[in-house]
Amino acid sequence: MAKALLGYVGGSDPRLLAEMRRLQQRVQDLESELGRIQAENDELTAAASHDRIMESVDAHQAEPALT
Repeated sequence: MAKALLGYVGGSDPRLLAEMRRLQQRVQDLESELGRIQAENDELTAAASHDRIMESVDAHQAEPALT
């Protein structure tokens, strides 16, 4: 199976070729899903970091604005 993933064709068996194409497509689908999930995770991490910064600011102890 590892040879099929790397593109090795061990003959002209159409079943083997079809399985190789199916596995290659599955790998591409999983890689694209991984990229999408990583991007979503990065956005969520940035948002959570921003929320923590905003929570750390205590409005009750802040100095009044100059008027």
